[in-house]
Amino acid sequence: MITTALVSAWIARFGEIIEDRADYLTKLDSPIGDADHGANMLRGMTAAVPAAENAPTIDAQLKAVGMAMLSKVGGTSGPLYGTLFLKAAMTLGQRAEVAPSEFAAALRTGADALAFRGKAEPGDKTMVDALAPAVAALESHVAEDFAAAAEAAHRAADEGRAATTDMVARKGRASYLGERSVGHTDPGATSATYLFQALAEVSR
Repeated sequence: MITTALVSAWIARFGEIIEDRADYLTKLDSPIGDADHGANMLRGMTAAVPAAENAPTIDAQLKAVGMAMLSKVGGTSGPLYGTLFLKAAMTLGQRAEVAPSEFAAALRTGADALAFRGKAEPGDKTMVDALAPAVAALESHVAEDFAAAAEAAHRAADEGRAATTDMVARKGRASYLGERSVGHTDPGATSATYLFQALAEVSR
C-alpha cells in the first residue's frame, strides 16, 4: 500500500533533489526561459515539504503540495505543478493509505489535467515529455511491484527529458526561439524527472 509516510518521504526527497539541483535547473532555463526555474522550484518545495509532512491523509498531502506550488512558484511551473497535485488529490478519499493502482490513477488524472491546462502534448518540449511517459510506465508496471514500477517511471521520465534536447519548442517562452531552442534540454522536463527519481528512491 501507498502510505502517508511514503508520500512524505517522496516529497521530502524531491525537495532535497531540487535543493541540490536548483542551480542546474536555472542554468537550463537561462538560454530558453526566464532563468528562474531552479529558484522557483526551490521556493515551492521549501513550503511543500513541511506541508506534506503535517497532513493527515494522502489526499491532504497532495493538496498541500499543490497549494504550496501554486502560491510559491512563479511563472508557468507553479500553476502546472499545482494542477498536477491538486487534481491527483481530488481522486483520492480521505485515507492514510491507498492501493498502488489508485495512486497511479491519481497521478494519471493529475498529469492529464496538467497537459490540458498547459495545452501541451509529447513533442512540444515541455515537462509533459517527461511526465506522460513516466505515468504510462507507472501504470503499466504497478500491478507487478510498486518499487519496480517507480523505477520504470523514472527511466521513462529520464528518456523523455533527454529527448527534449533535440526538439524544437512549441510551447512556452522557449517557443519564441524556434529552431534556436534545439540543443537545450527543457528545465520543466528535468524537474519532472526529479519527481520520479525521488519516487523510485523512496520506494526501494
